[in-house]
Amino acid sequence: MKFTLKSKWLKRLLYTIALGFSALALFWFSVYIGLWGTLPSEEHIKDIKHAEASLLLDAENELLGKYFIFDRQIVTYEDLPKHLVDALVATEDSRFYDHNGVDYTSLLRVFFKSILMHDNSSGGGSTISQQLVKNIYGREHHGWFTMPVNKVKEMILAKRFENLYSKQDIIVLYLNTVPFSENVFGIESASQRFFSAKTKNLSLAQSATLVGTLKAPHGYNPRLFPERSQLRRDVVLQQMEKHDYIDNALKKETSDTSLETEYRKFSHIDGVAPYFREKIRLEVKGLLDSLNATNKTSYDLYKDGLKIHTTLDITMQRYAENAMQQHMKIVQKQFENAYGKNAPWLKNKTLITNKIKSLPLYKTLQRQKWSDKAIMDSLNVTSKFTGFSWEDDAVLEGSIIDSMIHNLKFLNTGFVAVDPQTGAIKAYVGGIDFEHFKYDHVSVSKRQVGSTFKPIVYTTALEYGIDPCAYYPVKEITYTNQKNWTPTNGGNQETDRYLNYSLEKALSESVNTIAVKVLEDVGIDAVISQARKMGITSVLPEVPSLALGTAEMSMLELIGAYTSFANEGYVSKPFYITKIADKFGTIIYERATTETLPEAFSKETRQLMVEMMKSTINTGTARRIRTQYGLQNDLAGKTGTTQNNKDGWFVGVSPKLVMLSWVGNDDHRIGFSNTTIGQGANSALPTVALFLKQMNADQKFNTITKAKFEMPSEEVLNALACAAEKRDGFLKRMFKKDQKEREFDTVSEDDKKKKKRGLFGFLKKKEKDNK
Repeated sequence: MKFTLKSKWLKRLLYTIALGFSALALFWFSVYIGLWGTLPSEEHIKDIKHAEASLLLDAENELLGKYFIFDRQIVTYEDLPKHLVDALVATEDSRFYDHNGVDYTSLLRVFFKSILMHDNSSGGGSTISQQLVKNIYGREHHGWFTMPVNKVKEMILAKRFENLYSKQDIIVLYLNTVPFSENVFGIESASQRFFSAKTKNLSLAQSATLVGTLKAPHGYNPRLFPERSQLRRDVVLQQMEKHDYIDNALKKETSDTSLETEYRKFSHIDGVAPYFREKIRLEVKGLLDSLNATNKTSYDLYKDGLKIHTTLDITMQRYAENAMQQHMKIVQKQFENAYGKNAPWLKNKTLITNKIKSLPLYKTLQRQKWSDKAIMDSLNVTSKFTGFSWEDDAVLEGSIIDSMIHNLKFLNTGFVAVDPQTGAIKAYVGGIDFEHFKYDHVSVSKRQVGSTFKPIVYTTALEYGIDPCAYYPVKEITYTNQKNWTPTNGGNQETDRYLNYSLEKALSESVNTIAVKVLEDVGIDAVISQARKMGITSVLPEVPSLALGTAEMSMLELIGAYTSFANEGYVSKPFYITKIADKFGTIIYERATTETLPEAFSKETRQLMVEMMKSTINTGTARRIRTQYGLQNDLAGKTGTTQNNKDGWFVGVSPKLVMLSWVGNDDHRIGFSNTTIGQGANSALPTVALFLKQMNADQKFNTITKAKFEMPSEEVLNALACAAEKRDGFLKRMFKKDQKEREFDTVSEDDKKKKKRGLFGFLKKKEKDNK
């Protein structure tokens, strides 16, 4: 009887086991044939494509930033340090080199220890190959069957991967796809993020730290939880010792070091050159749209791992950002202190009201037929907001209107540096802080350029044959046919009605009254024509105030014109992208050599203008670059200040680099309270000076900072050999009519043709007079 019962229970047991195996086999088969979702074929696995971050590179192939949906960069096996691979295998899959995708020994261990004995120390049963499948294809939801279906899928596909790829290939695929902390995908992006290093340069400690985070990417984030991450790193080192990848001495030496990160986040608002990166993003999207339409391609900036090569120099960019931040902190304090309690953003009710009504939310509520009172009540609701500060961003409490007023007080800025021989942009600072002020002041904003336009007027004069030693009276004139307009000179400039300046003195001291008189002599049309030759395309007002820079243009346009003074009279149009390659290195776009513009002015005019603008630096309005900052670079330049001190400008011209800085408030109605603070020499020049000081201290840039302008010709030197100023003599004062009013002379085309004899005209005249 007992035997019969035993036989009965044995049969039931065997039947149950057989049924279980049959069910498992059937379940496995159902997954295999795709009843739970089609499995990728071998052909698909051979042609795996990963979304890959596009890289933005500087002129020396240094990484400036990335464009991505998932932050991923691809590396090869040769880029992987041996200790990184060893750490991964020791920690995640110690039998990696012994199995073919599925480690049945580990699976049995997990089954008995974890499931039957409830021992959580047994670890997981997934191999690196199985984890790779999960990284690439993710996991689908199937209700109660989610886990078993996905596990079987991963086992089937892991074997396919092992059949198609070598162990090295699988390691590379895994490390290029595995997710790390903070939405970072792949070992290269993680190395850059947490240690500012390329994968191939990772130390043993760094490799162990990153491998350690794979167990729980957020929980072991080395930035957020350094102590916890260090403990996990040491566990990885113990595993490496256990499996004979390192000895005890190396394990102990590495474990005794404290965890040190060098965090570098590539985001659209942080990091180096954010305004430049946004400019390139918009530019490249347009280029790709055009390429895709023309070539029937489908390049995607955020997924295709493109390499975008630019002209920027990352070191110069950092110097520019440092200089901007150092100076803007100071000038912002001057700006606020000068206004005190009477600041327009506090007291000017009309300004504040108009600003409120321009808010997007105000306009939205207005379109929804809200009353003015209801709108204002809504905008006055108090909440917390992050406000920009030159110290540290602070969490402030206030309404939307309070936030608006807070931002309204800040001065903004732009800085750009260009190689004048090529037009390549080397540094680009579009504003004070991209997170809070996204408006780009280098290429988008257009402001009145003030006295930085005067060199174009004087270039026109020299081209039209006016002697650089021609003297013009400083005194003010009222132009009765220009609504009684009276140009005045700023600051402490002379108003002596008997004093006369040469062109060089007038330019170096930025004398408004003389600039208008020179414009009158050559004619507005002639000056506009000369501006066009120098690459200016913006609308130029055909009025006498053009001489004082009432024209509005972008910084890129203005600096392009100034490149001609350091480039033999030829304009170099600023540019920033050199080429774009796909992830395989194939060039898909390369900047075409642009057609060279005709010579904008003669060699002699260029030499004269450089010498005259050198005087601006040495003795004129920009002399603080010598006296305050002690810079001895060979420099020419020009300061600029617009009406009511709304804009401050400075252009620095060296033989190998042209630099332009602007400072002002984004709201045109708010200017500096006085010229002492608002003049370009105080508001804009220091950024260029501080930038150059850093470059001077860096031997890498000696070819730029120690470059010299060529010696002017003897004729040019002779043309400038005159006293800078002179006063009318007694007899001239007695018999000369003291003209205080006149009509502005609009020179006709015929008169201009008669007047124009060119620079060689007055040089030959001088030579004849000397004989």
